[in-house]
Amino acid sequence: MKKSIADLGPLQGKRVIIRVDFNVPLKNGEVQDDYRIRSSIPTIRKVIDQGGRAILISHLGRPKGERDASLSLAPVAARLEDLLQRPVTFVADTIGDEAQKAVTSIIDGEVLVLENLRFDAREKSNDPEFADALAALGDVFVSDAFGTCHRAHASVCGLPARLPSAAGDVILKEIEELSPLLKDPPRPYVMVLGGAKLSTKIPLLKNMLGKVDAILVGGGMAYTLLKAQGRKVGTSRVDDTMIETAQEILEELRNKSREGGTTMILPVDNVCAKGIDDVSGFVVSPGDLPDDRMGLDVGPETLAKFVAVLRKAKTVFWNGPLGVFENPPFHLGTEYIATYLAHRNEITRTIVGGGDSAAAARQLGIADRMAHISTGGGASMEFLEGQSLPGLDALPEK
Repeated sequence: MKKSIADLGPLQGKRVIIRVDFNVPLKNGEVQDDYRIRSSIPTIRKVIDQGGRAILISHLGRPKGERDASLSLAPVAARLEDLLQRPVTFVADTIGDEAQKAVTSIIDGEVLVLENLRFDAREKSNDPEFADALAALGDVFVSDAFGTCHRAHASVCGLPARLPSAAGDVILKEIEELSPLLKDPPRPYVMVLGGAKLSTKIPLLKNMLGKVDAILVGGGMAYTLLKAQGRKVGTSRVDDTMIETAQEILEELRNKSREGGTTMILPVDNVCAKGIDDVSGFVVSPGDLPDDRMGLDVGPETLAKFVAVLRKAKTVFWNGPLGVFENPPFHLGTEYIATYLAHRNEITRTIVGGGDSAAAARQLGIADRMAHISTGGGASMEFLEGQSLPGLDALPEK
């Protein structure tokens, strides 16, 4: 078990650097989804309620090591102030003179947000001088950005090597919720996988073969697998470089299925159209897709097959939408399955693996009926792939 904030001793008067995950969507300078900000509040309160001086650091977007006004954390700090209902100071600097002055000026129980870490390219390269400069701003370090734990960046791995460190509530909760999925969760255990690219899900698929009872596949990734089966997929987006790998996975699945292990269900019908914006010309196509159409969502027969499996499930891990969720009517497959799982929340324990599926659950208003919604899409997947996460490895054990 990782050390927690309680293991850091009294925080009164101490400068506590907290690596939060404030990588949230912005539009016209306003936060569009504050789930990650809300998730960080219990950790922040634990620090400031003890009289600690909370110095929050985070990245936002991909500014490529240069200042980008559209990716400033200023709007995020303003939203945090609203949620905390207490003053939050923001400074448009990370390790420079302005940041140092701001850190010196805050008092016990106050909150300071520094500017986007990735405005400095040395953050992503885990530059030792950059890590030294960050560490000089604090007395202790709390890591609470699970969504970046799979990245060996300065604020993720460099700081725990330089300061007394602990995991915050977000990271401890993620470990608590995700770890049982690698052991022996209540069965049947079903994985629902969607999203655009098969390549990003390959390690997860390989690691979970034999560990889950069934894998239900939708989204763009399904069409690479269907093509690997010899099915016609029209103009659907297919990663031709992954066909051979897909065939290997399908063969391994056939072997597992014969042994009574994992089965995979691919779409048997699809909602398709001539293009992503062709909302008036969509049709449901059973079997192979027409040559001039692309698959954009799973069809009703597929949903019926999915539900027949999910009806028996005790544990579900869901990562990735089943269709182009942001473009109605291609959202219906995702909405149907998400709503079905929400209604079964007292029978089926559903873990949502962050990313677009987490956003969909919140957009549908059913997030509170899921057992857990991860704050890190890529990190949660790599965790379940059995990979070592640098940001977790860097934190001390109790």
